[in-house]
Amino acid sequence: MNTVFETALSGKHIVIVGGSSGMGKATAKMATALGAKVTIASRNTAKLQAAAGEIGSGVRIAPVDTTDEAGVSSWARGLGSVDHLVISASSAARGAFTDLPIDDLRAMFEAKFIGPYMTAREVLPVLVKGGSITFFSGVLSRRPSAGATGLGAVNAAVETLAKGLALELAGRARVNCISPGMVATEAYAAMTEETREAMYAQVGSSLPAGRVGEAEDIAQAVVMAMTNGFLTGSVLDVDGGHLVRD
Repeated sequence: MNTVFETALSGKHIVIVGGSSGMGKATAKMATALGAKVTIASRNTAKLQAAAGEIGSGVRIAPVDTTDEAGVSSWARGLGSVDHLVISASSAARGAFTDLPIDDLRAMFEAKFIGPYMTAREVLPVLVKGGSITFFSGVLSRRPSAGATGLGAVNAAVETLAKGLALELAGRARVNCISPGMVATEAYAAMTEETREAMYAQVGSSLPAGRVGEAEDIAQAVVMAMTNGFLTGSVLDVDGGHLVRD
């Protein structure tokens, strides 16, 4: 017997920007397993090809640089009809308020806010009526951390974008935002394994859930956001209890 999610996603075309790694790739795997037709996108063609090989047959790749307006417009026109758009591509620039280079802050805002904004706008003409757009922010939007004020501010901007578009696009598309806490993904690959595991253990022990997140935890939330027709204008906190911890 099909699950509710299989019934809702089977045969649907889902485009996942940032689908070559981490939470985006996990979402692509889950959506494919539920019978969806998935297109994954990012700037790195080699990573897309590797991810598609890992996810399995039926996954299409569509390279795009979300900071290139003309390129995004051309890319969107080549997608065909889209049922759900997920934009998990991310960027993080950390540093104290007095030290973070403005160029780094600007680049992060371009990648994490302007890029998703532009991508959603260009895909909208091919998004089916009643489809959905899902953005990604992060827990720092409402629980800031010293040394990551800029990142928290950009996350908050993404959440406001999602809520505003839920109103603007009412009756046309549902719009939501996923706000993950710390998730064990390739984002921390540059750290040594020992340092990385120690960080996961320290953060996990401080959370009510008792652990950091896995990419699959986030993918489950994205699937819910895509399939729940009564959900729009919401920020889904998938953070292990980060917002309510001591």
